[in-house]
Amino acid sequence: MDCPVRAAVLVAGLGCAVIRRRITRVWLGLLAATAFSWAVGQGFFHGDQRNAGVVILAIAFVKIRFVILDFMELRNAPLGMRLVAEAWVICVGGTLIALYRF
Repeated sequence: MDCPVRAAVLVAGLGCAVIRRRITRVWLGLLAATAFSWAVGQGFFHGDQRNAGVVILAIAFVKIRFVILDFMELRNAPLGMRLVAEAWVICVGGTLIALYRF
């Protein structure tokens, strides 16, 4: 094996090939983003609540983009379909953040 992985992890079926897959890395990133947005919402960063709400919404729409591109498999879709999905995320995310902020 070319990357060190503990035996317990290998027994669980999670080998180096699985970790290298993009979908697994995206899923782990989504988990980390969820934990970070929860921490922001709980006030761990001692910021303004309005700013915390904007950060949480921004993280949510970044997560939505990754779900659309990787789990709904639009990353390799025809260009028009992908552009519509990307535009939707930008328009809806931007509108909600603007409405929340102002």
